[in-house]
Amino acid sequence: MSETPSSWDDLTGHERVRAVVETADSPMSVVDITDRADVSRTTADDELAMLAERNDLVETLVDGKRGYETNYVSVVFDEMQSLVEDHTEEELTTRLAELEAEREQLQTEFDADSLDEFRTQTAEDETLSVEELRERRHVAASWDTLDAELTLVRHALRLYRDVVDIGQKSSRSTVY
Repeated sequence: MSETPSSWDDLTGHERVRAVVETADSPMSVVDITDRADVSRTTADDELAMLAERNDLVETLVDGKRGYETNYVSVVFDEMQSLVEDHTEEELTTRLAELEAEREQLQTEFDADSLDEFRTQTAEDETLSVEELRERRHVAASWDTLDAELTLVRHALRLYRDVVDIGQKSSRSTVY
């Protein structure tokens, strides 16, 4: 059994490149990735090319230089696949109801039908203190995460039967 690295120094160069791109919140140039991962350009290029080939990253330009960013379409499909594989249809339906209840609670608490309306109310309310604004930013971030999870679970449920059927057909046609 392999041990989990306990620090940055215990990671291989390839693992450090993956760690840098997986935690990036915006596109990064190859030069920046190489520097942050503290690897050779060859190591960075090899790992980035492999991640792009697997569809984990997409190549882009960053300040006129070659760079990479997360392939969010691939991330969403991977998440949906994980939801379908790890949960029953009933569990997903229950989770969807829980998420919808959480959103309804936010809508009622803040008298806003949507996150956009909540943000507009926050921006227009000149009576909010700095602490209240911080709290509302936190609420907005939580609401945004909630909306994203709702969308993901809804899509997973829509595709559930198709994915399960495909999986069953695939396992029946496997030659041993």
